[in-house]
Amino acid sequence: MTAKEMTPVVECRQLNVSFQTDAGQVTAVTGLDFTLHAGECLGVVGESGSGKSQTFLAMFGLLAANGEASGSIRYRDTELLNAPRSVLEGLRGNRLAMIFQDALSGLTPTMRVGDQMAEVLMRHQGLSRRAARSRVIEALEVVRIADPARRYAAYPFEMSGGMRQRVMIATATLCKPEVLIADEPTTALDVTVQAQVLRLLDGLKRHTGTSLVLITHDLGVVAGLCDRVLIMYGGRVVEFGPVREIFRRPAHPYTQALLRSMPSLLIDPARDLPVIPGQPPDLENLPPGCAFADRCNYAAELCRVERPELRAVNTGRNADQARACHFEPADLHAEPAGSPA
Repeated sequence: MTAKEMTPVVECRQLNVSFQTDAGQVTAVTGLDFTLHAGECLGVVGESGSGKSQTFLAMFGLLAANGEASGSIRYRDTELLNAPRSVLEGLRGNRLAMIFQDALSGLTPTMRVGDQMAEVLMRHQGLSRRAARSRVIEALEVVRIADPARRYAAYPFEMSGGMRQRVMIATATLCKPEVLIADEPTTALDVTVQAQVLRLLDGLKRHTGTSLVLITHDLGVVAGLCDRVLIMYGGRVVEFGPVREIFRRPAHPYTQALLRSMPSLLIDPARDLPVIPGQPPDLENLPPGCAFADRCNYAAELCRVERPELRAVNTGRNADQARACHFEPADLHAEPAGSPA
């Protein structure tokens, strides 16, 4: 990376996110650290409930009313966490943008798509309605929506799921943001449309220098698009590092299990696809040790009583890779001694 590319655009330090519920406090994210550099794509991977989306909703000041966040998330020299509404509104949709998981809920159903998009430009860049309309039509062309002038006047329910997702991408990129968060951008889309959406995001990253965060549960998507990946489980990071290193030699049992459960043409169709046994941990009652212990083939008594800290992986390649596991990486590439409890 060049010196400019090594400049942190976003720095998250010791982020904690919790929610007060009738049953008590639910901890969604604990002690999260990460850095996003200029022009890179960071993948954030984990099962539902691992804290992926809540991390970035906290960054944008969009947590639910019963949510609370502490720690620090900085964009350049601006602290975002619990920042005044005026500060966040000046950045959201302008320098920072987010593509939400559900494109239909991310669009106002009673407002024409073009008018929603034009409003972003009129508010953040002071364009006239006429100038904004022209820019919106150009943006719809870029994301390959046919007959964009006609689609400008369409309502969200008149569009397919793939078309709505492309509208969301176009809207998020109107102001040429420096940071774009894509939360499960291919959920519920067919394979062909998924490929189109991912190509759009890859082109955006390569041609505009936008820093991209891709939130997903699909390691196959990460392999094709991301530079580094952060694996989350039970609200904590269990492994992070360069995508090539993580795929070549995963250093945490959860990462190994995720990779084994990926569909592959090499898997015998007569056999079941490997799955991770058990269920994710209850966030209201997290165990004192490793949250993955009850699903892990390698777990020992130490894993159930003492939480492992993130430690650097000595790969000999000077790679920025770390994992939270009591076992050495070499031990995890041997046959496990037992099975999950």
